[in-house]
Amino acid sequence: MPADRPARAEHSPSVRCRASAAALLLKHSLDRVAAAVALLLALLPMLWIAWRIRRDSPGPALFLQRRAGRDGRSFDLYKFRTMRTDTDPYGESPQSGEDPRVTPFGRWLRETSLDELPQLLNVLRGEMSLVGPRPLYMQQMAEWDARQRGRLLVKPGLTGLAQVSGRGGLTIEQKLEYDVQYVERLSAGLDLWILWRTLRSVLSRSDIYERRYSETRARRSDDPE
Repeated sequence: MPADRPARAEHSPSVRCRASAAALLLKHSLDRVAAAVALLLALLPMLWIAWRIRRDSPGPALFLQRRAGRDGRSFDLYKFRTMRTDTDPYGESPQSGEDPRVTPFGRWLRETSLDELPQLLNVLRGEMSLVGPRPLYMQQMAEWDARQRGRLLVKPGLTGLAQVSGRGGLTIEQKLEYDVQYVERLSAGLDLWILWRTLRSVLSRSDIYERRYSETRARRSDDPE
């Protein structure tokens, strides 16, 4: 398990976040207010989802996983559990709804993106934002170059530019580049556009499953060619 407080991540000098400190403070304040309201509105549906998970599959309803936050600091990401409890929590991402590790109800949760709802708690705790680069595994940071580490300049998000630009249809290299572009272009207008596009993407249930992990590897565990 990675250390809870890794060394501060180094960023490429060419990557700069255009938003001012005041703008980021306002963004994070609005994030917390919106998360609190959303949690109140979603409380009953979330309780029903938790009940269904426990009824249909032995094990806890919530799934916690260590992820990389702003500046590479680790935090526990909350999700509704969509896989069997005997599944490796850091294993490969499902590439289709037929993956035997995914429970029947978990498949529906993934396809509707409702498995991400508990991350509103992460937003409320100040560990995530509504919009930002998706939080990836701590171990993956070792694979990134200086430019790609620029994605760590801001808090990770429930949704981001990569998620509305191809999602599972993108390779990790493409996602990382979109993440860095988001950091460089960050603005309230861009956040609103991403939230609108996210709604469209969720309703269309498009590009849910990962087609190919990398431009050089089919899976995260494969050695580079």
